[in-house]
Amino acid sequence: MRSRPGSLQARARARGVSLVELAIGLLILSLIIGGLLVPLASQVEQGRVGQTQRQLDEIREAVVGFALANGRLPCPASAASNGIESPPGGGACTNPWNGFVPAVTLGLSQVDEQGYAIDAWGLAQNRVRYAVTTANGSAFTTAGQMRARGMAGLTPDLRVCRSGAGITGAGAAADCGPGDTLSQTAVVVIYSLGANAATGGTSADEAQNPNPNSLNNDRAFVSRVRAAPGAGAAEFDDLVTWLSPNILYSRLVTAGQLP
Repeated sequence: MRSRPGSLQARARARGVSLVELAIGLLILSLIIGGLLVPLASQVEQGRVGQTQRQLDEIREAVVGFALANGRLPCPASAASNGIESPPGGGACTNPWNGFVPAVTLGLSQVDEQGYAIDAWGLAQNRVRYAVTTANGSAFTTAGQMRARGMAGLTPDLRVCRSGAGITGAGAAADCGPGDTLSQTAVVVIYSLGANAATGGTSADEAQNPNPNSLNNDRAFVSRVRAAPGAGAAEFDDLVTWLSPNILYSRLVTAGQLP
């Protein structure tokens, strides 16, 4: 029996409508998925930020714990010391302002295959940075010297600034710009380079914190409100914390390491 032309045309139109409907459906689905991926990526990033901030706090506590047990602060690890402070045993540190957390010396567990503490982004460039004051002839990193000098004779001098633009001087003379000082007596500064660790960022603020693109080596560091990578001159995704002398001294006094 021959099919009627009208029936063939109706079926063709039906197939055409089905393909159009399918295309529209796929478009709507892709828009929905795309809309979900953006907040998901944001949540993942915020999770890494939170995890890294907690890690920095734990490292700071480990540094204080080391001081309570040893009567001194650990030196930073160098790029070649495999997570061990440099030099071993402290004293005048090899690289006091541009080193890494001495994770092996501190006994930390969250480390890469070479013994360096690594943040939540997990790249080779994401090794957590650590700086320590060189004040009073490296008394803070030399066994027995903090106790010998006493609190009144100790003058920790790491600077933490709100901006890198106004920083003046170099080395041990580096200082924050007017009105930019967050701390001028920090004993230790600990920081993560964040998501843009591979490049170190593009802003003057990030350049002040030693990173793969900046070999800046002085006692001044920058901590400010985060701005996402790609924000140009405003970019800043470093996470920074520091140890104040008041906290360190009170803990050392309680432990009997300071009179």
